[in-house]
Amino acid sequence: MQLDQLDRSIIGVLLEDGRATFAQIGDRVGLSAPAVKRRVDRLVASGAITGFTVRVDPAVVGWSTEGYVEIYCRGSTSPDQILAAVERLPEVVSASTVTGEADAILHILASDVRHFEQVVERIAREDFMVRTKSELVMSPLLRREQGSLPS
Repeated sequence: MQLDQLDRSIIGVLLEDGRATFAQIGDRVGLSAPAVKRRVDRLVASGAITGFTVRVDPAVVGWSTEGYVEIYCRGSTSPDQILAAVERLPEVVSASTVTGEADAILHILASDVRHFEQVVERIAREDFMVRTKSELVMSPLLRREQGSLPS
């Protein structure tokens, strides 16, 4: 689906405030509330908007330690095998295959360093694992919401 400038503007408003009403969005983008609703419905139906959610500060719920783990796998480990191993761990908030030496990189949130270590140990026990390389985040410098659109 191709997004026009109005679609991008509507998505931009929703990224800023997912609870904005159709009327509020319409005021910002120059459309009526019914026109905004039709566009939002179309964006949802097409898969351009994949859902609506609440963002919670992980530290508020006790997950104040953050890190990244590169994983190195045996031979022909498939992305599906990696996904099956990590999707059952709630501490893994994202996982991606990558270029370079590592096979994948995991973004992990944990309550403390010991908890982070336990997660890495569980991952390292997978049959296909050769080794891991971990890095803890000291200070997050920039966070952009997933799905934000560049101008």
